[in-house]
Amino acid sequence: MRDERYAKLAEVLVNYSVAVERKQLVQISGPTIAEPLMTEVYRAVIKAGGYAATRPYFPGLSEIFYSGAKKHQLEYVSPLSKFETETIDRFITIWGDENTKALSNVDPEKQKLRSRSNRELFQRFLERESAGEIKWVGTQFPCNASAQDAEMSLREYEDFVLNACLVNLKDPIAAWKKIHNKQKRICNKLNKAKTIRVVAKDTDLKMKVGGRKWINCDGQANMPDGEIFTGPIEDSVEGKIAFSFPACYAGREVHGVRLTFKKGKVVKASADKGEDFLLAMLDTDEGARRVGEFAIGTNYNVQKFTKNTLFDEKIGGTIHMALGASLPESGGVNESGIHWDIVNDLRGGGTIYADGKVIHRDGKFALK
Repeated sequence: MRDERYAKLAEVLVNYSVAVERKQLVQISGPTIAEPLMTEVYRAVIKAGGYAATRPYFPGLSEIFYSGAKKHQLEYVSPLSKFETETIDRFITIWGDENTKALSNVDPEKQKLRSRSNRELFQRFLERESAGEIKWVGTQFPCNASAQDAEMSLREYEDFVLNACLVNLKDPIAAWKKIHNKQKRICNKLNKAKTIRVVAKDTDLKMKVGGRKWINCDGQANMPDGEIFTGPIEDSVEGKIAFSFPACYAGREVHGVRLTFKKGKVVKASADKGEDFLLAMLDTDEGARRVGEFAIGTNYNVQKFTKNTLFDEKIGGTIHMALGASLPESGGVNESGIHWDIVNDLRGGGTIYADGKVIHRDGKFALK
């Protein structure tokens, strides 16, 4: 039976998030288990007058690749991927897994090599996106594996995902536009700041942001959305941070991440679980030890940690930092083959200062 909520979400993705126009080439990629949503997105692209190109894939292929790939295969960058990056106008990516832990035992050195090999392609994608040549949005398809990670039934998780995308509302596009206006006011104030400091449990971190732009994330790159971010000046990050939530990346979980920065670079890193993977990713390339993004989560409709960064980094009252590549629209210039968002909860006690003045305390904005 057709779920009209997926049709409604597809309309948001196609007509708001990436704003498909007539004769634009749109890639729709996702796992085969996401067929109900991919079908509705395809339908919406055709309705908008675009050219729909589907790229479905089977769950489990990444596990096969990493278990058997030789060095030359890990380093290979497909010319088809290069062509897609340079040619496609709109990218709509749908995530979903049958087993979110399938890559838990992969050799971290293999994942590091793969990230390093894709660096140039990843950087080119970011450049085109920043220049406005392409638009991209990613979203989650409710599936059993992710529901289990979130400790929910599939029905509960489906409601969680779709309600977070605001498709439970009569006019979700109007709701996202309202969020845009609210966050725009915050960004305008923070664009005047020169320094940011975060103080929380086992955390005292400083960075310079003068001349960098705060970006309003309002559903046009992630769905759901709800954050503001900037790119810190690359050599300015100083101090230490202890992350309260597990760091999830590339099918792995790292618990109890602690980082120490000096002159913008991670000089000390440890973790309670998955430290070998953390250290391998930090050694991906020169840029992997620097901060490409500092962000504040603003979506107070998302309050539960689910081990899915798409949602977790949006939790209202949290911050997150991305190790690796900057997002060029913020003014950041750090380049890397990775962009790893790690989330820290400030709701139980934490303060953000801008130029020495409190702007955020215990998970709430305190801007005047």
